[in-house]
Amino acid sequence: RVREIVEACPDAGVKYLTIFAFSTENWKRTQTEVAGLMRLFRRYIEREAKALLVEGVRVRFIGDRMKLDDKLVSLMDNLELLTSSNDKVHLTIALNYGGRDEVTRAAQRLAFEVEQVRLSHKDVDAETLAKFLDTHFLPDPDLVIRTSGEARISNFLLWQSAYAEYEFLDTLWPDFTADEFKSVVGAYGTRERRFGAVVA
Repeated sequence: RVREIVEACPDAGVKYLTIFAFSTENWKRTQTEVAGLMRLFRRYIEREAKALLVEGVRVRFIGDRMKLDDKLVSLMDNLELLTSSNDKVHLTIALNYGGRDEVTRAAQRLAFEVEQVRLSHKDVDAETLAKFLDTHFLPDPDLVIRTSGEARISNFLLWQSAYAEYEFLDTLWPDFTADEFKSVVGAYGTRERRFGAVVA
């Protein structure tokens, strides 16, 4: 499904795509399920690496890698390096990611910089904090699509999505086709975005 959606991005006018693969809360699932998901992630990277490179997809991962096993982290690092020169589609995979965890880790790094007197507390503003987020290399999302009939954002890109448009779908992720993706993106294009301002 990821391959299908990524391949649909250029025609849909989408250059940046972020997929929520595994959250910091997903560790609460059974050990068997978590182990199965980790094997799935390893297989995906091993199987898709060459195709992603050829298709011009740049892959990056966000989230806390400290809890992930060494083999998976090595595969992630290698895939990022392998595709680092690509620019057709920027695919970001959120793995062991949580919005609150991300902001917490960013605040810790920011506090360390202040502690080391490399940054003054007076210089700390929203723009400065954003530079310490996992997504510092990405533009803020314009559209967040939530599949599976859930009407919640599930701790995903909390800081970055302040002015994103949301689309909540009943379709389950395994059934979310490229055609539906293009339809949602097309409908988004008709929305009026004000970013908190009043349109004259």
